[in-house]
Amino acid sequence: MEPEELAAVLAMRRREENLTIALANGCFDLLHPGHIAFLQGAAAEADILVVGINADDTVRVLKGAGRPIMGAADRARLVTALGMVDYATIFAESTADRLIELLRPNVHCKGTDYSSGVPEEATAHRVGVRVALVGGPKTHNTTDILHTIQEEA
Repeated sequence: MEPEELAAVLAMRRREENLTIALANGCFDLLHPGHIAFLQGAAAEADILVVGINADDTVRVLKGAGRPIMGAADRARLVTALGMVDYATIFAESTADRLIELLRPNVHCKGTDYSSGVPEEATAHRVGVRVALVGGPKTHNTTDILHTIQEEA
């Protein structure tokens, strides 16, 4: 669902059902147990979990050549198939600042690897969105998994 369309749906649900909304975001390239822990933690923060998926061009900039492994539509489909995720949207920016402004979640969730600072923190605070670090210690990452696969090939 496009971010603008999702914003309208969320505004209606918030108004009619009085539900709280959490926003989590990331690349989610090669879904792994760390992603699951992160999304479970984010889902526990609100009634509705929205996940922002970085667009392919953004993943290339953030992660380097050869990434993403899967296209954004496939990554969004996988994430949305998880029971704790209510909606997913693909966004082109390198941070979720625009999504925060557009969707106005109650809470913006980031992984515990952001303990030294959340890139979207200033935007979140400016629009009255709480920031939560969720998911426990980071024990997995896609880059390490890819290196292991390449070494064993």
